[in-house]
Amino acid sequence: MTRLAQTAGLNDIQQEILSTVRDFVDKEIIPVATQLEHRDEYPTEIVEGLKELGLFGLMIPEEYGGLGESLLTYALCVEEIARGWMSVSGIINTHFIVAYMLKQHGTQEQKDTFLPRMALGEVRGAFSMSEPALGSDVSAITSKGVRDGDEYVLNGQKMWLTNGGTSSLVAVLCRSDEGHPEGTAPHKSMTTFLVEKEPGFGEVQPGLTIPGKIDKMGYKGVDTTELIMDGLRIPANRVLGGTTGRGFYQMMDGVEVGRVNVAARGCGVAQRAFELGVSYAQQRHTFGKPIAQHQAIQFKLAEMATKVEAAHAMMVNAARKKDSGERNDLEAGMAKYLASEYCKEVVEDAFRIHGGYGFSKEYEIERLYREAPMLLIGEGTAEIQKMIIGRRLLEEYRFQG
Repeated sequence: MTRLAQTAGLNDIQQEILSTVRDFVDKEIIPVATQLEHRDEYPTEIVEGLKELGLFGLMIPEEYGGLGESLLTYALCVEEIARGWMSVSGIINTHFIVAYMLKQHGTQEQKDTFLPRMALGEVRGAFSMSEPALGSDVSAITSKGVRDGDEYVLNGQKMWLTNGGTSSLVAVLCRSDEGHPEGTAPHKSMTTFLVEKEPGFGEVQPGLTIPGKIDKMGYKGVDTTELIMDGLRIPANRVLGGTTGRGFYQMMDGVEVGRVNVAARGCGVAQRAFELGVSYAQQRHTFGKPIAQHQAIQFKLAEMATKVEAAHAMMVNAARKKDSGERNDLEAGMAKYLASEYCKEVVEDAFRIHGGYGFSKEYEIERLYREAPMLLIGEGTAEIQKMIIGRRLLEEYRFQG
């Protein structure tokens, strides 16, 4: 283990899990990640390896066949996986947000039906809030679910689904006016629907189409898609928690877990960028000595390492706060904001250390340079995080005049 980004107070089981994951990342992910990423190829063998390690059930309670681990353990595993290849951590993240929402808010029947198969990775999750025209403005969603006897009929278009093609269970946020009179606040008339589907692209079942993968600058390998519902019928017992109008709160609870995840990803990518930068700086010679001996490069390495350490500490704090049962939206927002910004800066400094070679696809830093920007917008932009942070601070420090 390296000196940076260590976590105090871990028990033996947590340390064993992290050691196993790091070993898997070093042997099975890092050697093939750049090659797969350049081909935009889904990492099938890596995903099968994660299944065998039990990582798809990491936070799912033991009664449903999972490992019953904490958010902290999960976040530290995500940090390790993102250090290898960020796209792989995305495959796990959306799965866990759905599993977490089921665990926290699902009916007993929904938990019994989905969680054991999710723990094995047989059912893989995706979740969907965003739409083509709204970005971070979740209250403006237009997708609708209308009751029709023992079913709901869903219509609308969703955007930016990670795992959209490979998933078999999608948590979809729609507007549902049932039982909510005209004038009800938008966030009180939303419902999360659990949509089961076959993996694949095209019309995967009547009324549900996954058009295909969105071609992206980075974050390749993992499939990011749209989702189109046109008269999609689902049973009424697939309303998450059994009651309409709770979807916004359920999704926001899940997104808090997601924001800790994105912070962990930022930490992992930044760690890898630092490793690449500090290694290259000791191999590359200019003016008769390794560039690591030039003060300008040492200053960069010092700044990079400090940012890696600070981001890791904030991410760990946010995870521990959620694990303790306390509200953590402030800490999760801060961690996500800081880790994603610092990740971008550390990656850019490592890129600069590599000089012209950083621009070559032969070097791993080129891939990281294209991956880091996704963290600035995933699970809410930096601007959204600052809005959340600002509002919560004004609640905590209300002027008593």
